[in-house]
Amino acid sequence: MMKQTMVTVLGLAAAFAAGFAARGVTPGEAVAHAQARPRVYELRTYTAVEGRLDALHARFKDHLLGFFQKHGMTNVVYFKPMDAPLSQTTLMYLVSHESREAAAKSWSAFQNDADWKKISSAGGGAMASKVESVFLVPTDYSPMK
Repeated sequence: MMKQTMVTVLGLAAAFAAGFAARGVTPGEAVAHAQARPRVYELRTYTAVEGRLDALHARFKDHLLGFFQKHGMTNVVYFKPMDAPLSQTTLMYLVSHESREAAAKSWSAFQNDADWKKISSAGGGAMASKVESVFLVPTDYSPMK
């Protein structure tokens, strides 16, 4: 009985593998291969105003991740440099968007959000003296796409 079950399982597995390998080769079979557009990643680097790095980190932790998500951005990762002098002045993070156009819409909606305006105006002045943004797409050999 056990040998017969094993033969049946192996036969089904072989049939599945053969069918999978032959997909798209059989005449008359319609095959659609959907290629998802790769997400667009945005690497942002903030240089904090002297003495404001901890406040900048707190603002991100307490408020900005939620606002970004609310406005369609995907929070990927936030970094603190390990070595001075950048460790004393810099916050870097990566967010992703469906497209460059989606990024522009998300940033506009975020900047015009009434709740965000209240928080940012109550923050005691500028926290960053410089903000840099670079848009990226994964290479075809990247493990993360």
